[in-house]
Amino acid sequence: MFAVAMMLLVVTLTTFVIFFVLPKWAGSDPAYLFAGKQADPVAIEGIRKKLGLADPVLVQFWNFVQGIVTGREYANGTDVTKCPAPCFGYSFRTEQAVWPQLTDAIPVTLSLAGGACLLWVVGGVAAGVVSALRRGTLWDRAAMTVALAGVSLPIYFTGLISLAVFSWQLDWVSGEYAALADDPAQWFQSLVLPWITLAFLYAAMYARLTRATMLEIMGEDYIRTARAKGLTERVVIGRHAMRSTWTPVLTLLGLDLGALLGGAVLTESTYNLPGLGKLAIESISSKDLPLILGVTLIAALFICVANLVVDMLYAVVDPRVRIG
Repeated sequence: MFAVAMMLLVVTLTTFVIFFVLPKWAGSDPAYLFAGKQADPVAIEGIRKKLGLADPVLVQFWNFVQGIVTGREYANGTDVTKCPAPCFGYSFRTEQAVWPQLTDAIPVTLSLAGGACLLWVVGGVAAGVVSALRRGTLWDRAAMTVALAGVSLPIYFTGLISLAVFSWQLDWVSGEYAALADDPAQWFQSLVLPWITLAFLYAAMYARLTRATMLEIMGEDYIRTARAKGLTERVVIGRHAMRSTWTPVLTLLGLDLGALLGGAVLTESTYNLPGLGKLAIESISSKDLPLILGVTLIAALFICVANLVVDMLYAVVDPRVRIG
C-alpha cells in the first residue's frame, strides 16, 4: 500500500509539472488557455492570480494535493470560486469542478471494462486451454486463426462493422447509454456490442498467451509426476497446470484492465459512450488542462490498484508466492 501511495504521489507531481509548468517554460502561459487569445493583460493577470499560477511550483502542487483532501477556493479579490473536496481542479472552460465530471464518466467506463473483462478472460483462457490440449487439430488452427484476426483488427474497424450489421441493418441493438440504476435493460443493450468488440480484441491475446503457457507447462516434471500418481486428467489440468497458467494471465490482466479503466478511448468514441476515454478526448480537444489532469490521475489510480489486486491474487493461484 505504501508503494502504491508513493507511486500515485510521483505520478501526480509528474503530471502536474507536465501540464502546468512545462508549458510556461516553453513560453505558453496556461493562463492564456483559460482566458483565450483575445484577453487583455489585466484579465490574464487576474486569472493567473486566481489560479495561483504565479506561485512557486511546489506551492502550486501543495495547494492541488491539499485541495483533493480538504477542498479549495480560487480567489481574486471578491471573485471567489469554491471547489469542494475532493477537488481535482476546476474547469473554467465548462465552469464546473473536475470531480463531478469524473464521477459521471467513471461508472460508464467501469461498466464497459467489467463486462468486457469477464468475456475476454473466460473466452480467451478457455480457448487457449482447449487449443493447447488439442494441439494440431482443426479446433486449434481455427481458434488461433480467429485469435490472429482479433489481434490484427483495430477497435474502430470491428466496432463500425458491428454497428453497421447489428444496429443499422438488423436493428438488434439500438439506443443511447443509460445508467444501470435507471434502466437495466437499456444499459445492457447499449453495452453488449462494445463488450463483444472489446473482448474480441483482448480474448485473442489471452488465448494465444494461455495456449503457449499451457503447452510449456504440460511438459514439466511435476505434470508427469501427477499423471504417474494416477490422478485424472481433469485434476492434473485443473489443480496443477492451471495454477501456473494463471500467473502470466493475471500479470497481463493487471496491465490491461488498469489501462482500460483509465478510459477505453477508441471504444467509447466509436460507440459514443460518455466514459473517461471520451471525456479525455473532449478535454484534450478543448485544451482543458484541469480536466486532462483529473482523467490522468484517475487512470493512474486504476492502474496502481489493479496491479495491487493482481499481486494479491498471485498468492491465491500459486502457493509458492505465499511460501516466498
